[in-house]
Amino acid sequence: MQQQVGFIGMGIMGRAMAANLIRAGYSVTVYNRSRDKCRDLEEMGARVADSPAELGRGCGTVIAMLTGPEALEDTLFGENGAAAEFGPNTLFTNMSSIQPVFARELGERLKNSECRYVDAPVSGSKKPAEEGNLVVLAGGESADVEAMRPLFEVMGKKVVHCGPVGQGSMMKMAVNLLLGTMMEGLAEMIHLGRQGGLDTDSLLDVVTSGPLNCGLFQIKESMLRDGEYPTQFPLKHMSKDLKFVLNTAYEIGASLPTGHGVSLAYATACNLGHGDEDFAAVMRALQETSTKR
Repeated sequence: MQQQVGFIGMGIMGRAMAANLIRAGYSVTVYNRSRDKCRDLEEMGARVADSPAELGRGCGTVIAMLTGPEALEDTLFGENGAAAEFGPNTLFTNMSSIQPVFARELGERLKNSECRYVDAPVSGSKKPAEEGNLVVLAGGESADVEAMRPLFEVMGKKVVHCGPVGQGSMMKMAVNLLLGTMMEGLAEMIHLGRQGGLDTDSLLDVVTSGPLNCGLFQIKESMLRDGEYPTQFPLKHMSKDLKFVLNTAYEIGASLPTGHGVSLAYATACNLGHGDEDFAAVMRALQETSTKR
């Protein structure tokens, strides 16, 4: 394949997504502020750019998967930023989690370069990223989403076109509200049962044997049994995303009473030092703030 794809951001998700594009035969250039995180992809055949600008000059398709709006702002518009090199032949896709209002503002700012722009965060964490089983939540012009579809289908199992730019990020807000609520709810259920004298195995057996069972609970089951939380999706990122959810809810006038409580639970877990663990470690905050019996 001759298409030159640039991929910015070699975190837990980005590195796995870029690796899948390389395996699929795409010519991929990668950039990360810490160059050592690009080493394994370079060994797979990727070219490593020295700056976002260099990547933007050499690639007609550019994808960003960064930690949030600050990193995106710096990478696109900071010193040696990629956006200065975009032009009418550039298709830029942001797959980072950002607020819908920022996604739309980004689109307005990119109009100066006349590039095409797709807003496409994903639903899924480390393992689905590695397996190419993410769900891509795309916002943008239909033609631009379709142009990205072959790449999306390498990185994910499904592409949902959610509407114009900003609506991909709006869908991400809705999905992560449910994701965070479900995980915190399961943690509270198990914590309550334990405090009342039930064992973890019995509690999980009941949940996974009936209509409450779901893929999320299956993935997190071993963490809750073992009390160890290897990172698939960092708790600090869930806490950040839930702040974005609440900001968005305020902007559009949506009442989210449960969302406020769930956001507080993850913020508390971060403050207790569990931000770098998987977001299932919200269980630790419940344990550490409860009265011992």
